[in-house]
Amino acid sequence: MAASTAGDSIVSLQERIITCQLCPRLAEWRERVAREKVRRFAAEEYWGKPVPSFGDPRARLLVLGLAPAAHGGNRTGRIFTGDRSGDWLFRALHKAGFANQPISVNRNDGLKLTDCYVTAAVRCAPPQNKPLPQEIGKCRPYLLRELELLKRVRVIVALGRIAFDAAIASVGLEEQASRRPAFAHAAEYRLRRDIILIASFHPSQQNTFTGKLTEPMFDRIFTRAREIIG
Repeated sequence: MAASTAGDSIVSLQERIITCQLCPRLAEWRERVAREKVRRFAAEEYWGKPVPSFGDPRARLLVLGLAPAAHGGNRTGRIFTGDRSGDWLFRALHKAGFANQPISVNRNDGLKLTDCYVTAAVRCAPPQNKPLPQEIGKCRPYLLRELELLKRVRVIVALGRIAFDAAIASVGLEEQASRRPAFAHAAEYRLRRDIILIASFHPSQQNTFTGKLTEPMFDRIFTRAREIIG
């Protein structure tokens, strides 16, 4: 299946993402997780498909993550929903005025985003949260098409190094740097199309439980995004 067509809308693009079978390893994994489940979610019906993006099609802020969690987005069918990373993200977005509520539990929980769109470098849950480089490459056309359709985006917040690299590969730096831009929490770079890229540590449990990423550190990322877009 082609990753994009000239006639795509945001809605039709997401509908096609849901049916994607470009990466056999990821398709097999996401479907196996959905069948076998884990004990705490044994009674739930898992989504088990590529997870669509979510948010305001007129957004000026684009939040770019790595991939759906096996028992988060792969279970609920909504990006960053049903896991601790999502708890951190939507709480921060709510504080900064981009979300109408601080929690994201399931697709029907009433969450709405304003001036914000949430997507990922890879749309399927990968084993050990580690997609292969070729899988990231196969998924990139979806992100490229989203960026074409989201014409008002002025800030991209990249959650983690893979998302950071995906943003640069998809948009490109405004000027060729003499060396590769360094990933660091709260680092800013100007991309083409007059887009500001803000890097952030991913709100994974590995980072939040160890204190590498604290709630004030994460909140400041979205406060800064709000300052830029006004």
